[in-house]
Amino acid sequence: MVPLLVIVGIVVVGAVAYFSWLAEKKRREAMAALAAELGWRFDRTRDRSHDDEYAHFEIFRRGHSRAAYNTMWGELERQGRRWPAKMGDFTYKITTSTGKSTSTQTYRFSYLILHMPWSRVPDLLIRREGMFDKIAGVLGFDDIDFESAEFSRRFHVSSPDKRFAYDVIDPRMMEFLLKGDPPTVDLENRRCCISDGRRRWEPVEFRQKLAWITEFLDHWPKHVLASLQI
Repeated sequence: MVPLLVIVGIVVVGAVAYFSWLAEKKRREAMAALAAELGWRFDRTRDRSHDDEYAHFEIFRRGHSRAAYNTMWGELERQGRRWPAKMGDFTYKITTSTGKSTSTQTYRFSYLILHMPWSRVPDLLIRREGMFDKIAGVLGFDDIDFESAEFSRRFHVSSPDKRFAYDVIDPRMMEFLLKGDPPTVDLENRRCCISDGRRRWEPVEFRQKLAWITEFLDHWPKHVLASLQI
């Protein structure tokens, strides 16, 4: 009986490993096909320098054994300019120890990064309001509030330049953000990253995220764009 159970266990583990490999293969092929359709480059290998290049984004500094993979590079053409872009998957590990045992958990998520075409642009963070934000607000560490109570209730917004935040997030932008379920937008060091930092997107979602960030940029008021080009 024991040898039979061992054999069954080996078969089950082997089957799980095979189907996991097959799913990853199909994912890579779909992402490579998307990159080819966009005229972008695709690289499945692990890039361990990504977390250093984009260290200003907190999601790329978590844990250890960090690496980007299934990476797509290309450009978006918006407002008469070329915006270098990069998107793909990212992985990291967190190891915890109780003193008696050690365990390691692997995390994966997807991202999209745009390099802004301006020499200077203030940092800006827009994300869903969370429980810790509400607690921080009670303690006096509040985010930027807007005239729309609904928007202020649903979104956390922070920036070292409040005037810039108010200019970008005008009533038209608020309406755009409120009508859907937007990803976190983190604009730092002249780069804009969208990701929830928690899960990988399906291959079709990368196209949807490209469409979303394009529409997001199209909602920036003209006077803001003009001021950034000075």
